[in-house]
Amino acid sequence: MEQIAYYIIILLAIIIGFFIMKKVAGCVVKLIITLVFLVILAAVYFLYFSAA
Repeated sequence: MEQIAYYIIILLAIIIGFFIMKKVAGCVVKLIITLVFLVILAAVYFLYFSAA
C-alpha cells in the first residue's frame, strides 16, 4: 500500500514539474524574442541615425 502512495506522489511531482517547466519555457521564449527585438532596434539606431 505504501508503494502505491509513493508512485502517486512521484506522478504528481512529474505533472507539477511539467507545468512549471512549461510556464518557465514560455517566459524564456518571450524574453529571448524581446531581447532580439531590442538588439535589432539598437542596431538600426546606431547604423542609420548615429551616422547622420
